[in-house]
This record gives sequence, structure tokens and C-alpha cells, in this order.
Amino acid sequence: MPNKQSGFTLVEIAIVLVIIGLLLGGVLKGQELINSAKVKNLANDFRGISSALYAYQDRFKATAGDDQSVATHVNGGTPATTPVGTLGNARINGNWNSAVQTDESYLLWQHLRLAGLITGTPIVGNADYVPRNTDGGIIGITGAPILTAPATPFAGNFFICSQGIQGRYVRQLDTMLDDGNTTTGTIRAIVDGVATQADATLVDPTMDSTLFTVCASF
Repeated sequence: MPNKQSGFTLVEIAIVLVIIGLLLGGVLKGQELINSAKVKNLANDFRGISSALYAYQDRFKATAGDDQSVATHVNGGTPATTPVGTLGNARINGNWNSAVQTDESYLLWQHLRLAGLITGTPIVGNADYVPRNTDGGIIGITGAPILTAPATPFAGNFFICSQGIQGRYVRQLDTMLDDGNTTTGTIRAIVDGVATQADATLVDPTMDSTLFTVCASF
């Protein structure tokens, strides 16, 4: 008997293609939702920390990290001793990414936590002491300028910086919180991990996988 060969009909092929399209669409939509959630978490870091700083100022009439009376304001608070001669000047001195345990910008986290304004351990030097963003990059604060020679002024009472963020999320963050341009406005991008930079970096789609530090002025 001759072999009878059978194949897919056009209708069957069309059904398979539709199913594949639906699966791909679901995967892409799911990834989009994950990305959006990540950007929202990154944005909430900036908002939540800035709110905590203002709340500390309102409660104690002093700046967290710079508070020379922190030992009386919160139980167990440690006054900063570096940078020398800056305590009590209403500025958060020290690099945003400082690991110096006596710096104002480092001890700020202890002050905010002991005041009950943010979560986390107040134990200086603990492995989990410095807060991290959703991608695992450190978060820091300073009152010192982040940009040393910006084409567009980047002024602020303090700056919150979040490290290790992919370019694709940097652009989304800037669009969500600012003007969509990472070299102007209140959101700027710098080389990942540096304390300061001459000017901000313009993050474009060719840099989607590159890691940056995002700084917001308040």
C-alpha cells in the first residue's frame, strides 16, 4: 500500500501561530510589568528617604547626620566627627558613597533609623547597614555637590544617589520623576560608583545595559 502522508492544514498552522503569538505577548507583558515594578521601587527609594530627612528636620530642628545633639534626640545616636569642623552647619557633609563610619553622610542612616523614620539596622559597620536598591546597588546621601562643572546647574540642599542601575531603568526613572533628560533637571546620571563627576551623562538607548549611578536633588 502506498504511504499516505499527512501534514498540517493552513487552519492548524494559523492556530499554532496565534498561540505562539499569545505566549510571546504574555511573556513580554510580564517582563514589562516586572520592569515597571522595579522602576517604581527605585523611585520610591528617593521619595521615602527624602521624606524621612524632612521629617527628622521637622521633629528635631536639625539635619540627620549633621545633628550635633543626636545623642539627646535619639537613644544611642552617635554624633559625626568627620569631615572635621562641619558638624551642625545644617549640611550633610561627606561623600554620598562614604564608608567612613564617622562621616555625617554615613551616620545619617543610624540617626534616621533610631528616630524610627526608616527601617534597617542602626548598628554601624553591620553588613546590612548601608541601604541598597532593588538591584543591590548602595544608596547614599550627601549635601556636597555631585557635579563639579555642570553645563546646567544641579543645585539642591541634599542629593540622594542610587548605584548600579541599568541605563534602560535610568531613562524610565528620569521620565517618571523629572524631564526625561539625564543631564538636566533634578535627576542626573553619573558613572557607576564614583562620588563626583564633572558633568552628568546623557543616557540613550545604546546604553541600556550600562550601569549608572542616579542622583536626585532635593
